Amino acid sequence: MSSTKFNDRCIKAIDTLKAEGRYKTLKLLSGAAGAETPIEGLGDTLIFCANDYLGLANHPEVVKAAHAGIEEFGAGTASARFICGTTTAHHDLETSLAAFLKVESAVCYSSAFATNNGVFPALTQPGDAIFSDELNHASIIDGVRLCHREVTREIYKHSNMADLEEKLSRHPDAQCRFIISDGVFSMEGDLAKLDELCSLAKKYDATLVIDDAHGLGVLGETGRGIGEHYGIMNEIDIYTGTLGKTLSGISGGFVAGSATVIDTLIQFSRPHIFSNAIPASSCRAAAMALKVLDDNPGIVSDLRGKVEYFRRRLVEMGITPIEGNSGIIPVVVGETSTAISLAQRLLDEGLYVVGFGFPVVPEGTARLRIQVSSAHSMSDIDRALDIINKVWPNDTRGITSN
Repeated sequence: MSSTKFNDRCIKAIDTLKAEGRYKTLKLLSGAAGAETPIEGLGDTLIFCANDYLGLANHPEVVKAAHAGIEEFGAGTASARFICGTTTAHHDLETSLAAFLKVESAVCYSSAFATNNGVFPALTQPGDAIFSDELNHASIIDGVRLCHREVTREIYKHSNMADLEEKLSRHPDAQCRFIISDGVFSMEGDLAKLDELCSLAKKYDATLVIDDAHGLGVLGETGRGIGEHYGIMNEIDIYTGTLGKTLSGISGGFVAGSATVIDTLIQFSRPHIFSNAIPASSCRAAAMALKVLDDNPGIVSDLRGKVEYFRRRLVEMGITPIEGNSGIIPVVVGETSTAISLAQRLLDEGLYVVGFGFPVVPEGTARLRIQVSSAHSMSDIDRALDIINKVWPNDTRGITSN
């Protein structure tokens, strides 16, 4: 580095993380995503930290579709969508997403993070007001920050509808109001109070935006997400989501809603206009994952049963996770260093879960986030539970995670 001061600052920050036990290391996987994957230096390891809830990232039909996409369209689009980066594969995926979520239209982005960075600045104007849950995903937080400085931003207490309504009532003269919430909160695993959000959106003439990244494929009888879980899919105005979790685990995000909203994003959303399109092979993989889900809704109930079993066994061992109905099972252990060291001990025994601490979650609430997949066999699940029972320190058992 040419700047000594800058280099020294980076070294100091990294050394501090190491000294406090908060330093993260990247694990090198040498195989495809799955219930068990080889990790360099560790061999075959149980993976209980992936977002591949339905085990579709390495599903043979999904992989076959990706190969076919490469053969048909090549490795990449080499262009942004509005130039020459939109293929029939993109159109087919977006049509399928809209049909699955029972809305008029959908559009894909280069990543889910770019999706939320691109939606809010494009749809809001000076004089508007945004109301965002305090535990929304970082991509939503950053997307809201990117809005025009004359857009009012209100952060309401997590799932506190009284606080949300009080803040909504403060802005009777806002031109347009937007209520924004995760469907499933990624660090808590709990669900948004969608029925109450919908009621407040109607009462205050607000547009309701739900990021259902961790709900699609997991919630609802057929995996259509939090709207189906509550039985009010048609009351969500705008969905944002990802292709990187249930839908084959590829990089990419999407927005689904009315044709007018989608056309507005195509015209004005900067991450969409100025980024290369996702490869057509990724579109084919995600579309096939969506078809597998649509044709086999039983995999959703299979996942639900495995999650319920895992939660029940944890409680029997004296380990209390945060309550929830999603595929996320977080267990609070206290300090960040505790979470990271415990995750390492589990990894040494052959179980890969991740410890999350500050600044991802508040100080003193560091946790291990366990994620179950329908790809896990009951034998995999029992092995994981046995490792947890062996390694888990007694002084953190019985801690209430709620």
